[in-house]
Amino acid sequence: MATIVVDDSENLEKAIKRFKRMVEKEGIIREFKKREYFVKPSATLHQKKTTLERKQLNKRRKAERKDY
Repeated sequence: MATIVVDDSENLEKAIKRFKRMVEKEGIIREFKKREYFVKPSATLHQKKTTLERKQLNKRRKAERKDY
């Protein structure tokens, strides 16, 4: 849980910026977007598999290009 103590002398915009940084650092927004809707475990597995294949294909293409 992100909490911030704001002093009377502190600028409100500065406190908001600090709060946003803290929320981003803790990954609260990322976690919220991840849990926004249910994704079947098989769908996540399929997505991970396709991204891995894409990365490997790009790596292979880069290696072939460097051989010239």
